[in-house]
Amino acid sequence: MISPFLVLAIGTCLTNSLVPEKEKDPKYWRDQAQQTLKNALRLQTLNTNVAKNVIMFLGDGMGVSTVTAARILKGQLHHSPGEETRLEMDKFPYVALSKTYNTNAQVPDSAGTATAYLCGVKANEGTVGVSAATQRTDCNTTQGNEVTSILRWAKDAGKSVGIVTTTRVNHATPSAAYAHSADRDWYSDNEMPPEALSQGCKDIAYQLMHNVRDIEVIMGGGRKYMFPKNRTDVEYEMDEKARGTRLDGLNLIDIWKSFKPKHKHSHYIWNRTELLALDPYTVDYLLGLFEPGDMQYELNRNNVTDPSLSEMVEMAIKILSKNPKGFFLLVEGGRIDHGHHEGKAKQALHEVVEMDQAIGQAGTMTSVEDTLTVVTADHSHVFTFGGYTPRGNSIFGLAPMVSDTDKKPFTAILYGNGPGYKVVGGERENVSMVDYAHNNYQAQSAVPLRHETHGGEDVAIFAKGPMAHLLHGVHEQNYIPHVMAYAACIGANRDHCASASLSGSPSPGPLLFLLALLPLAILF
Repeated sequence: MISPFLVLAIGTCLTNSLVPEKEKDPKYWRDQAQQTLKNALRLQTLNTNVAKNVIMFLGDGMGVSTVTAARILKGQLHHSPGEETRLEMDKFPYVALSKTYNTNAQVPDSAGTATAYLCGVKANEGTVGVSAATQRTDCNTTQGNEVTSILRWAKDAGKSVGIVTTTRVNHATPSAAYAHSADRDWYSDNEMPPEALSQGCKDIAYQLMHNVRDIEVIMGGGRKYMFPKNRTDVEYEMDEKARGTRLDGLNLIDIWKSFKPKHKHSHYIWNRTELLALDPYTVDYLLGLFEPGDMQYELNRNNVTDPSLSEMVEMAIKILSKNPKGFFLLVEGGRIDHGHHEGKAKQALHEVVEMDQAIGQAGTMTSVEDTLTVVTADHSHVFTFGGYTPRGNSIFGLAPMVSDTDKKPFTAILYGNGPGYKVVGGERENVSMVDYAHNNYQAQSAVPLRHETHGGEDVAIFAKGPMAHLLHGVHEQNYIPHVMAYAACIGANRDHCASASLSGSPSPGPLLFLLALLPLAILF
């Protein structure tokens, strides 16, 4: 029998040709490090401007291993080995770690975490826009325990606000920006228990239209939750699952339109063609619902009916930028999480690459002088890749040796648990007999589960722009919106802004710098 380590050694020798010629010269690495050092030294001059605009990119389920794998994929899509590639978020000068646990959960869910990074307080698993005093599914524990989000703080300060997501617009992440719900699954009244309805709780889609009525931009999926029960969908006329769900008979699209001032230009759209036909400079309010439920994976997207995340972000920024007071925009790459839950790493990683393109798009449309951009995740997944793969190995490829236990090959990407667990003839499936490069291939997992689970480790925070240096170490997740609000002079913690205004200074930057060295007062 050939030793797996011998196979590895042979494979390593064979892949030496993959090493770019310039990397064989020590000068290449020394010059690169020296340039990086010079760039780091420039950061000693801190950007203490007021953030006119704040953009938050949230990669749902985008743990550190997912970021690394997506970086390699991005490079390989451009015909490079991949490892040396830089994601747009990699270029951000400040990086921190976020502790993601919920108040009642070691490994969190997307609802409690959204409450943390949008509302500034940690909360219980499964609840959105409420404090930990609210128990999941218990409507009676909601009243009096509502907490507001940075989207509300920005709106109260006169800024324009927007939500863009690849999930339903009433899914866990976006809902924490505007809703207060004891259960993240109360998408419409159809999904609510009778006792919650009788106790006066409202579904999340209803709250989207009523709680913050003047959100300028809302784009994503979730069309069916806006229409009466069994209302035929405009796109999928024969699909019963796409039909309206509302038991109260409300048409929330009509309600959305009725709330808009008559002299303003409001547009409801449901496909990419309509989106691209808009003149953003004549649009005051935009509601785009492109699917009955979540939007399609990027790899499956219909280029006629469904816009990409980058296209939605571009339109959102054009509309929101018209406000001289600035804007807050929440952008979610929400289907990263879904790809992982299904064990479909290829789908998940392509979602990250698309979100990274959207981050780059936003960067070209804004300036670090007045726009704080934060990229982070709500939680991780039990996703990993390894196996001593050689440089340039396809991120979806095989490890260079077989298992020294069952003598079968294995892919570099694996999951700790999930639907990819397969036994054939009493043994682990031989992956060389299946198409492991297929878009929907489910990577092997150690423990069989219908749905792969979240991971509990810290996730990364990438930041650039005014006050980005305040994201600098290991933080509780609920710290993030306090930094964004401080930088933008919105919310309750604004004493530093008032003092600067009284001094007659056109920019509170120097004072912000001094105050940033002091402990931040958590006044929200």
